[in-house]
Amino acid sequence: MKVTVLGASGRAGSEITKELARRGHQVTGVARNPEAIPTADGVTPVKGDASNPAALFEILRGADAVISALHFDVPADTLLMAVKDAGVPRLLVTGGAASLEVSPGVRLLDTPEFPAEWKPYAEGGVVFLDRLRSETDVDWTFFSPAALIEDGPRLGRYRLGGDQLVVDDKGESHISFADYAIAMVDELEQHRHSRQRFTAAY
Repeated sequence: MKVTVLGASGRAGSEITKELARRGHQVTGVARNPEAIPTADGVTPVKGDASNPAALFEILRGADAVISALHFDVPADTLLMAVKDAGVPRLLVTGGAASLEVSPGVRLLDTPEFPAEWKPYAEGGVVFLDRLRSETDVDWTFFSPAALIEDGPRLGRYRLGGDQLVVDDKGESHISFADYAIAMVDELEQHRHSRQRFTAAY
């Protein structure tokens, strides 16, 4: 597939870019600092500002899918406008874990343990997901990760979930960046969560 990755120089975006290239996809990696985008066969780095829909249009045109690994300072409407104008049928978004439920009706964001300094960023993800849930023109998927994404080996395994936080037998929710990227590219290829949110953890 022809896949455009927004935020391809970031921690998650770079791992997703590498995983796409590993599987033979044709990748356009977009970042404000394209020199930081991973180099691999099939990866074309492009300088771009995702906050500018008009500029994004030219970059996205011709893609089969867009994967956004951006922070939520770029509003959902800005990204959706560019995707629609460019005629791209699918949008996959790297989201946050904060809106996942830890018990019925209780989000991770609402727990006393959730760091106060993270809340402004987490709430941006909640707003973004809410906007996607009203979107009917673009085939979107929102990927909420485990509570902790960490450096670690590429194990090639994970467990899927929906709106509930996935934890292991110790009650911990974690995944490596490499396996997080595998879960995202698996979703791209297998298309299991059309207009849905999903999560993945060990």
